Amino acid sequence: MPTQIRVLFITPEVYPLCKTGGLGDVSAALPAALRDMQIDVRLLLPGYPQIMAGVKNKSKLADFSYLAHFPPSTLLSVQLSLERNENIPAFVIDCPGLYERDGGPYSDEFGRDWPDNALRFGLLSKIGAILASDASPIAWQPHIAHCNDWQSGLTPAYLHFYAGQKAATVMTIHNLAFQGVFPPGSIAQLGLPASSFTIDGVEYYGNMSFLKAGLYYADHITTVSANYAKEIQTEPLGFGLQGLLAARHDRLTGIVNGIDTDIWNPATDPYLVKNYSNRKLSNKAANKTALQQHMGLTVDAEIPLFGAINRLSHQKGTDLLIQLAPQLIKIPAQLAVIGSGDAVLEHQLTALANSHPGAIAVHIGFSEALSHLTEAGADCFLMPSRFEPCGLNQMYSQRYGTPPIVHATGGLKDTVTDCTPESIADESASGFLFTPMTADDLLSTIKRAVRIYHDKKNWQRLQKNAMAKDFSWLISAQAYRHIYRSLI
Repeated sequence: MPTQIRVLFITPEVYPLCKTGGLGDVSAALPAALRDMQIDVRLLLPGYPQIMAGVKNKSKLADFSYLAHFPPSTLLSVQLSLERNENIPAFVIDCPGLYERDGGPYSDEFGRDWPDNALRFGLLSKIGAILASDASPIAWQPHIAHCNDWQSGLTPAYLHFYAGQKAATVMTIHNLAFQGVFPPGSIAQLGLPASSFTIDGVEYYGNMSFLKAGLYYADHITTVSANYAKEIQTEPLGFGLQGLLAARHDRLTGIVNGIDTDIWNPATDPYLVKNYSNRKLSNKAANKTALQQHMGLTVDAEIPLFGAINRLSHQKGTDLLIQLAPQLIKIPAQLAVIGSGDAVLEHQLTALANSHPGAIAVHIGFSEALSHLTEAGADCFLMPSRFEPCGLNQMYSQRYGTPPIVHATGGLKDTVTDCTPESIADESASGFLFTPMTADDLLSTIKRAVRIYHDKKNWQRLQKNAMAKDFSWLISAQAYRHIYRSLI
């Protein structure tokens, strides 16, 4: 066992430089937590404009103009400043032909996937594999190549077909629904051997899949909650990969994500109008007033205010919120929704807000400040996801004394303890679970929460239970360290 484990953490995004979802948060927080445990973690990132602009101390390490099938690129050594975590070492692939463009990391400004995504993330995977082998042009050699989602899924495949010394590989699934599926001709374009295009390889229903490659060839697979690890071994949440995942169940581990408890701390959060803690919960009320004022809701301390922050999509259950919103405000209650996504859902939510001024409010788009204020100002948080590998907002909510209402799936089930007379008595209650995934069951759970909300003594006990839970990255990082050690 080496005195210090070295890990190459390959990821397509990292907060705050580039983020489209929870992966960006994890890519910032987990490496920092591992480095706190004296693990030498270094990130490998694509050189999007926002990455290139956000890093410092850039220096050229290697030239990759010789790679067949890919345009010329340069490997840069950089330092990242990620909120409280300063000067984290990283590598960035500088390839203007693939990464220097307007729009998002995966699609253009109109939401259309970049047509060359196979090449863009094939290059990320390929350079990840080179750096994780004895073919690397740099002195730093990792023991582990930790791959994240489909964008780095080809790294284990490239390493499998490499004959020299190489690092062990870990493949983390953040969301199995996104699989990086491309035409079979991509095999030759990416420089993979034709023999890899089989069911025991990268072939996926006649096409090739980056994610399947990672799941098939990786030495170990992790996903972001224990319950989700079980769910993806069967239909429907296996999304066609349930057979492979079930066959590799002995190499599959669910590890719940943590959250950054420094950034998400109601006692110190700079976005709040008044900070509070579980010892001074009365200060939370000022944030409710501020949220009601900001969103144009009727200012009323007694009416329960439900908040929701998410991507507006079928997966997140936005359609259920729209369906039951008119019934919710008759309870009476208020609803504040922050998010963007499906244009039809955006329009429907906006129409609801216009039809029910003072009771329903919608902010289309993302605002970090408003997200923090909503977590603090809402009385209850709504997260009715049809599936959720882990989820972060339900953990933020509990930390902020805002009990979440969640569908009993994936990481939501793993991180929220349903409020019952028994769980209130034993001080484990932290939110509300509902199942099955129907509007009626969600509405009945909302009404159950409202009944307890009006029982101020038990509601405060529920809030304090939730705020006492430990969602820091320490436990998660220890679990990853254990896996790394088992592979070395």
